[in-house]
Amino acid sequence: MPQFVIEREMPGAGRLRGDELRNASQGSCNVLRELGPEIQWVHSYVTDDKIYCLYRAPSEELIRQHAELAGLPANSIARVRSTIDPTTAE
Repeated sequence: MPQFVIEREMPGAGRLRGDELRNASQGSCNVLRELGPEIQWVHSYVTDDKIYCLYRAPSEELIRQHAELAGLPANSIARVRSTIDPTTAE
């Protein structure tokens, strides 16, 4: 299934407390359950003012639908074409 990186501009994201991150995660997971197994949240990276999320989904449109229903920004959505790591150099 295609993977996508979503950039979410969220000023102050790096200052969110554990309970705030948990609430946001629960809201996202609730929408994922509604949308069904075609869309999967893999993980996210929280930076000072943005959150970068990795999702598996059949289309960018489904990613956008999830963001809208969850009340989350999706400022940029990019399809992952390849994954590399240190073993790629071997």
